[in-house]
Order: sequence, then C-alpha cells, then structure tokens
Amino acid sequence: MSEQADVRVPDMGSFKDVTVVDVLVKIGDRVELESPLATLETEKATMDVPSPLAGIVLALHLAKGDKINTGDRVVSLQITPGESKASTVTPAATVTPASAVTPTSAVTPASTATPASTVSADATVAVPATPIRVPPASPASPAVSTGNPAAHAGPSVRKLARELGVNLGQVTGSGVKARITHDDVKDWVKRALAGAAVAVSAQAALPRVPVVNFSAFGEVEIKPLTRVQKISGPRLHASWVNVPHVTQFDEADITELENLRTTLKQRAEQQGIKLTPLAFVVRACVQALAQFPKFRSSLDESGQNLVYKRYTHIGFAADTPNGLLVPVMRDADKRDVYEIARLLADLSDKARQGKLSAPEMQGGCFTISSLGGIGGMAFTPIINAPEVAILGVSRSSLKPVYRDGSFVPRLMLPLSLSYDHRVIDGAEAARFTTFLAQTLASPRPLLEALP
Repeated sequence: MSEQADVRVPDMGSFKDVTVVDVLVKIGDRVELESPLATLETEKATMDVPSPLAGIVLALHLAKGDKINTGDRVVSLQITPGESKASTVTPAATVTPASAVTPTSAVTPASTATPASTVSADATVAVPATPIRVPPASPASPAVSTGNPAAHAGPSVRKLARELGVNLGQVTGSGVKARITHDDVKDWVKRALAGAAVAVSAQAALPRVPVVNFSAFGEVEIKPLTRVQKISGPRLHASWVNVPHVTQFDEADITELENLRTTLKQRAEQQGIKLTPLAFVVRACVQALAQFPKFRSSLDESGQNLVYKRYTHIGFAADTPNGLLVPVMRDADKRDVYEIARLLADLSDKARQGKLSAPEMQGGCFTISSLGGIGGMAFTPIINAPEVAILGVSRSSLKPVYRDGSFVPRLMLPLSLSYDHRVIDGAEAARFTTFLAQTLASPRPLLEALP
C-alpha cells in the first residue's frame, strides 16, 4: 500500500524569500533518491533541492519565479513502503506526511551580509548560520519582516511599523525601559530616507564607463553571464567600493613543509585523504587567527564597534564549471590537518556538482583563495565583506635564499593578504603574515593533535 508525503525546502540558514529559477519535475514524473526537484537562487549562489526519497510526483507546490523559505512545500510524492527514505541518506530536504501541519521553521541569522561572494574576485560566493547577528549594512533597506516579537513596543506602534515597512529590531526605543514609541519609528524612517538619498548621490558621483558599439570594429559574440557571475558581481563591486583595501605581500619558506607532506602523502592516500599544501595553509591560518583575533572580526552596522567571533569558520575559493564558489569549513580550529584535508576535498566536490547547501556557504570569518595549482606570482584578492581580511596564495617556486654565507635553493610560497584598513593597520597585517610565514616554515606543530 502506498502513502503520500510532502518534500519541503531544507534549512537555508539566514536566506529568506529565495527565488525559484527552475522546476525540474512535473506531475506524474518518477523521482529517485537525491533527484533534483527544483533550482533555487540565493544572493550567494544557485542550488538544487534534492528529493530525500523515491516516488511519483502527485503535486507541485511551487512554480518558476516563486519566492520560498525554509519549510515550504516543494512537491507531494506517492511513495511505496520499503523504499529508501531520507533517513538513509544525508539529510538535504525535509519530509513530512501530507496530512501533517507545516511546522514553523526556526532560522538562525547568518554572520555575513555578503558574497560572496560576497566575495572576493578569487572567492566569489560565499558564507554557515551563526549565533552572532550582524545587522544589515545600511538602514536604507528595511528588512521585510516588521513583527519582531523581541521588540519592546505596543500594538499601535507595531501597526505603524508594518505600514511603513520598518523592522522594529533595528529601532532604538526612547521610551520608558527602552520602549519604542511612534516618534522612534518616524525618526528611523527619516534617517533611512536620508541615507538612501546619500547613497543615490554617491552612485551618481561615480563616473560611468562609456558605452561602446564593439560590432563597429569587427565581428562580436554575445554570451550571458553565468548565474554565479550575476550574483557575485554586485557583491564584489560593493566590497571594493565600500571597503578600503590594502594588500600586504610576503613569502613563506615551505621547503620543510613540502618534505613533510611528501613523507605523509602516501599514508594519507591509503586512508582516502588527499593531503594538499592548502590543508597546511588552513591549519596555519587557524593558529594565526587565534593569535590575531581581530582578523576574524567584523564591523557592526554603526561602524563604531567590532564584533569578535568566538568561532573559526574558514571559507576557501573553489573553482567550479559555474564559477568560483566559497564553501565554508565550520570549526576549522577543532580539526587536525587530516580532517581539514578531507573536508576540503568533500566541499570542493560538492561545489563542482552544485550540491552545496546554504549553511555550507555561510558564516565565514576569514577566506583563503589559493591559485597555487594554476599559477601566478601574486594578486590582490577582494575582501569577502563583511569579513575584514582574505589571504591569497600563489604558486610556490624554488628561489636562491642567502643563508649562512651562501645561497641555497628554498621552496617559497607567495602570500597576499588583503585587509580592511578601517579595522586593521599595516603593522598588524605585517605581524600576521610574518607569524603565518614562520608557522609554515616550521610545519611539524601543525600535525600535533588538538587539545
């Protein structure tokens, strides 16, 4: 006897009102385990909603162009008892009996306002849900939700906020015990409108690139940007325009690191682990971030305070057929170099297959963009705002280094650290890269077991 079940949108972290860009099935289709049902587009990237069970599509609950949220129904399936269900695979989408009441999904705010890609030119999109809330970058864009239950305000004030589209969570109350008044809401709107006017003025002040008819000079071909490029482009521009970038260049002697990695490489491969140089770089960055916690902080909305994060989630640029994505390794400080290597491989593979979930692209504190496998001597990565620093890694090369009265060949790794000069000064950046270079030059402590 068959039964019916609803497949719902999986946890998307802080993303809300996500656009459905494609529906991949129709009523009557047979879907298998992990078959894609629909494609969603967030502000960071596109992702598929896979089916957590096999069955026949009885009903579609979304259409192209719809806005959906965590917990919304995607399709209803007719399934046969005994067929593989979501519990037998890694959870990707939630399943409930068709007769069940739709639960209210709790969404944890993300630590980023990015994206990605937010993102750097070499780290496009990016960043997992975190317990620390970083407000939106500007009050000029009120949040959609206005009924903040935690706000201290009366019914009439809440009604006014709803009518004006004001998020009470962003309003500071001036009444007794910080109660929000009607005037507080009106003042917030005035400031928001003033901020919008300034933003429009600033945009108008930017010189425009001249429009050129390229076909006048010869044959041309027009190809649309990929979805990732369309999403990451505005974020890259926003980061470059709003964040004062400075890049610190340095080199690390990784001769001993490479010798050590070579001795461990075969044993790691026997355990299914590809022990790449990047795994050691990540491990070294974890130690550097512990030594210099400001590099994993973020400015708050006012620009007057720093939010220090007590977690170390590190993003890394992954080259995919659809463009550069930035998967995020959560709790990198709690993983040894072998676990980091395995996670790098797993997340890179999911990025190439377009199977990264929203939480796997959120919450980054610091980003690494490694081009060592491709080439180049140095570059200036764009900061993955609201992060305050990003490390670029280029291709290592043998160089003559003067030691003990003579030149000796050493394998040198170029490092490019871009940082937000509002938060970090040049001396701090130089200390950071110096510590990082020294850590990479003496790699054996990177293999030590975690406490």
